Amino acid sequence: MTLEEKGLIIPPPVLTTYPQMVSHAIQQWPNVMAATHWDLYNNTKVDGADFYVGKNEIGHIHLDGTVHLATTNELRIPLLKNNLAQKFPYSGEYEGWVLFKITTKSDAEHAIWLFQLNYERLMGLSIETLLSKINNHSIK
Repeated sequence: MTLEEKGLIIPPPVLTTYPQMVSHAIQQWPNVMAATHWDLYNNTKVDGADFYVGKNEIGHIHLDGTVHLATTNELRIPLLKNNLAQKFPYSGEYEGWVLFKITTKSDAEHAIWLFQLNYERLMGLSIETLLSKINNHSIK
């Protein structure tokens, strides 16, 4: 889904402590645009923060701290295999997506790593380099 299809483009809300740490970090990266993430069924209800590089979504953080990362199957499969993310509960157009829940500072640090991995994919880093990062990473 494109940014324009998601609803009115306004700055993202301030999230709770650890999700906000992640949001703040992502917003510092070059070429990232952050916006409000609207409820899928009600595009007038705020549900978190979206992050984009151009028209491509990196992912979003829901108000409850759940991260939905808009990655590809090439990355999704090793992320799941290495227990670095969880299976996304929806299929179809969301096939390459994964999720991760932020509840602690350590979770926030890992979420930043996940977002950065996907950001680097969108910025053109090779799949081989990204896979190497996945295989050499563990959750603290």
